[in-house]
Amino acid sequence: MTSGSGIETLMGDLGGALAGAHGAMRMLGGGNPAHIPEMQALWRSRMTEIMAEPGAFDRMLSNYDPPRGNARFLAALAALLQREFGWKIGPENLAITAGGQTAFFFLFNLLAGLGADGRVRKILFPLVPEYIGYANQGLAAGMMQSVEPQIEFLGNHRFKYHVDFDRLEVGDDIAALCVSRPTNPSGNVLTNEEIDRLDQVAQSAGVPLIIDNAYGAPFPGIVFREIAPIWNENIILTLSLSKLGLPNTRTGIVVARPETIAAIGSMNAVVGLANCSIGQALVLPLVESGEILRLSREVVRPYYERKSKLAQEWIAESFDDDLDYHVHVSEGALFLWLWFRGMKITAEELYRRLKERGVLIVPGHFFGVGAPGDWHHGHECIRLSFAMDETAVREGIAILAEEVARGYQAA
Repeated sequence: MTSGSGIETLMGDLGGALAGAHGAMRMLGGGNPAHIPEMQALWRSRMTEIMAEPGAFDRMLSNYDPPRGNARFLAALAALLQREFGWKIGPENLAITAGGQTAFFFLFNLLAGLGADGRVRKILFPLVPEYIGYANQGLAAGMMQSVEPQIEFLGNHRFKYHVDFDRLEVGDDIAALCVSRPTNPSGNVLTNEEIDRLDQVAQSAGVPLIIDNAYGAPFPGIVFREIAPIWNENIILTLSLSKLGLPNTRTGIVVARPETIAAIGSMNAVVGLANCSIGQALVLPLVESGEILRLSREVVRPYYERKSKLAQEWIAESFDDDLDYHVHVSEGALFLWLWFRGMKITAEELYRRLKERGVLIVPGHFFGVGAPGDWHHGHECIRLSFAMDETAVREGIAILAEEVARGYQAA
């Protein structure tokens, strides 16, 4: 954890840029959600309501919640998921963590790592690239393993990743399968059929399937195609309030079997006593009424889908059509994933050149979670966020196009 990591570099760049430490930096790298006007107004309104309700503000700030989370919030969320999706769950199937990142630290080390028999069990990622924050989560070496994707070329500089089921092998050293949906970094959305097949593979191997739903359905709903939310007793689902516009409340949600949830509660108690109550208090009435689903569907999703389309238009305008570049089809999340096939400089060198010109992106090799150290594909890719100010995104893409053109010409 102290040896340096992609997520540390990313968050250092993100925090410094947003704090103004780097001057007028065009922040196209991090996963900070946009300040959606309707959602920002809603959080201000909710804070006003909490201040006006007798005792509510004091309870939110001055009382510890139980280690699994606020009882009223857990009951409301369980009721919502039962009512809307027919999931057979109760509050005993839910736990709050200090953000999704913490949830995965708990889950990975609960399920995998060094066992009493001296063997290291692993987390298997059926589709790489995957989320940068997974890479350094294991407390034992060699805890991550991944499968490289099938690549479908769609024409007009677009492509898409698919799970290569022919190469997906779940050995007896695998403790769980894990995917993000939409996938961070590529914006890929695994189809319902792919998820069903992965669940069958996991069940046949006697291991859980973990689905990271930080951007997905039912909330925050940043998915640009129709998919069905899924959960069963073999699935561990994680949700988050961050991409609704509440990243600093650090509110992650785990949906799982009661024994897994009990373990998460125990880990919460040991590591942090209890979780922050602010996010749960802010969204409670939205969960009780189901309004959180409408907001995700009618406010959050359209906002990001429009920004994604704009960013893709600016890329098409800025990049030389003769270059061998490819953009992953944008199916959700806050990012575009660009592949510069055959570029003569690495994505790391491109990152350094762009940073000098006031543009931050994330080089793709950081997303090769569990991939071999010489994973060439990752060194030709970058992740670009379109969540920030549109002027900054458009200027950043124009500068990116200039540096990529130079990268293809480099000796």
